[in-house]
Amino acid sequence: MSAHAMLEDLVRSYAIRAVKADKEGKRDEAITYYKKAIEGLTQLVVLYPDSPFRQAYEQMINEYKARIETLQKLVLVDSNGDDGGAIVEDFVVKEKPKVTFNDIVGLDEVKEALREAIVYPTKRPDLFPLGWPRGILLFGPPGNGKTMLAAAVANEIDSVFMQIDAASIMSKWLGEAEKNVAKVFKSAREISKKENKPVIIFIDEIDALLGIYSSENGGEVRVRNQFLKEMDGLQDKSENFKVYVIGATNKPWRLDEPFLRRFQKRIYIPLPDQKMRVALLKHFTAKIPLDPSINLEELASKLEGYSASDIKDVVQAAYMKVVREMFRTNSDKPRPVKMEDFLEVLKIRKPSASSELIKAYEAWMEKYGAL
Repeated sequence: MSAHAMLEDLVRSYAIRAVKADKEGKRDEAITYYKKAIEGLTQLVVLYPDSPFRQAYEQMINEYKARIETLQKLVLVDSNGDDGGAIVEDFVVKEKPKVTFNDIVGLDEVKEALREAIVYPTKRPDLFPLGWPRGILLFGPPGNGKTMLAAAVANEIDSVFMQIDAASIMSKWLGEAEKNVAKVFKSAREISKKENKPVIIFIDEIDALLGIYSSENGGEVRVRNQFLKEMDGLQDKSENFKVYVIGATNKPWRLDEPFLRRFQKRIYIPLPDQKMRVALLKHFTAKIPLDPSINLEELASKLEGYSASDIKDVVQAAYMKVVREMFRTNSDKPRPVKMEDFLEVLKIRKPSASSELIKAYEAWMEKYGAL
């Protein structure tokens, strides 16, 4: 056997021991063997720079280094007698939202449903002897304000807003993803009790974290089960905390019925209707010079099928056309935007959601919607 092959075998044995110890929760032992594997892989890179496996060696070095860093945090947390609350910061964004319901154009029915589900019970729990929903699902085509609505609710009740990074929650290391889910909920409960404030856990694209997929593995099933267990725990009336979970998704059909039962409110965020499109146009063009000949009602009718985000993009593109023209002609200021500018943009800027997709949302709402 060549020296190259012998070194590869040694690295392989270290890696196997590291992963085995990692799975068994023997963190110190796993760190030791990951370090030994890194040393061996580094030697392979240095001694055999032309090896076709060099890129794979370097990738493994980076993965093992990242894993060591995570394990060292966990070891430190264990030694301090904490179960990982400090590490929640790695996959949760706690930033106080600055948006309110007044900043969101239209969607009055949706706002009222959120007030009834979260705002009113939080302010007057005595008026809700039968309890209130702790899980709210916002679904519909992208670009219509689901994230803004969740942030606005948090501001309405002066809550702590925990926005989950679903990608960071998931881990390829056995057992860690479900622990991450448990840490998020534990942190939310503790913050609510300590600060005597409600906490909103917001998970965007929740289907990516908890959806049903044909190729899923056991880890994804365990994460989903842990999440359902934590959701059930939020209904415990003996505990003095107020934690709500708002999930947002563009693919509600990825969510199964056990999950949907935990989300008692399932609210469709539709495309803007004619009235809302006019309001959005007024909002987005408020600081843009418009030609007096522009008829916003007529323009809004041409934007049927466009999302709120699409409409904003159309306005920006039309105004950029005018700004571009100003620079090319060395003018002092941009001319007013004309109807022709919008029409030219609409020739190339199409809606982001197809009519078939909208029908799918409406069919799902008909079956599962719960306003």
